[in-house]
Amino acid sequence: MVPQQELWLEAPEHPVLMAGDAHIWRVYLNQDGSTIQRSFELLSADERQRASKYHFQRDYERFVLARGALRMIVSRYMNLPPEQICFSLNPYGKPALSHGLGADSLHFNLTHSENVALCAFTSGREIGIDIEYVAKDGWSLELADSFFSPTEASTLRGLASHLRTTAFFDCWTRKEAYIKAHGEGLSYPLHRFTVSLIPGQPASLLTTDDDPLEASRWTLIDLFPGKEYRSALAIQGKLRTLGCWQWLS
Repeated sequence: MVPQQELWLEAPEHPVLMAGDAHIWRVYLNQDGSTIQRSFELLSADERQRASKYHFQRDYERFVLARGALRMIVSRYMNLPPEQICFSLNPYGKPALSHGLGADSLHFNLTHSENVALCAFTSGREIGIDIEYVAKDGWSLELADSFFSPTEASTLRGLASHLRTTAFFDCWTRKEAYIKAHGEGLSYPLHRFTVSLIPGQPASLLTTDDDPLEASRWTLIDLFPGKEYRSALAIQGKLRTLGCWQWLS
């Protein structure tokens, strides 16, 4: 079942992931100074250095809160103090648990936009998630022509004008979730695969240019973290159950 906004439940203290499950944690990023400070104290030296590079205070705070929450959530799965969680990056910058901490079992991905972050977790499968704040001036048909597949761009142009904004962001989040799950980031060309985008049509990976069987290996799901946001999840294989939790800092 696709989760609606009101189905985000209170987060469990001891979450358990079974094969084929996915857990999504929603984190609000408009917190007070004491929460920001507590989150900062959990970060590694590398994360603190990254945080210091943000020019605007709100971007700094959102990064700190998102990374701090990720550490605290991972600690629940791993039964380790959050400051002892160590992350590594693949050659394309996708984070994972360092070897020796369950890197082969717990897979996760993090995304944030404006005041909402989402953390996605699964066991033994690749996973990717994306969230975007829906801004009416944050997209254009020309942008779609540059980054979408020819089929997606043509489909978007064929929609009624009042449907295009939602369709654009649905397409964008589905594509971002897939390439993040794939682990290659934006080095994987967005125009070389096609996702569904017609309003009312289920999220799905339709085709890829490189492998005709690739689409059958992935499941795409729309998420609804708030009325001003669009979000999508990509998971390798079939999804058994989906749990959506609200993180309370």
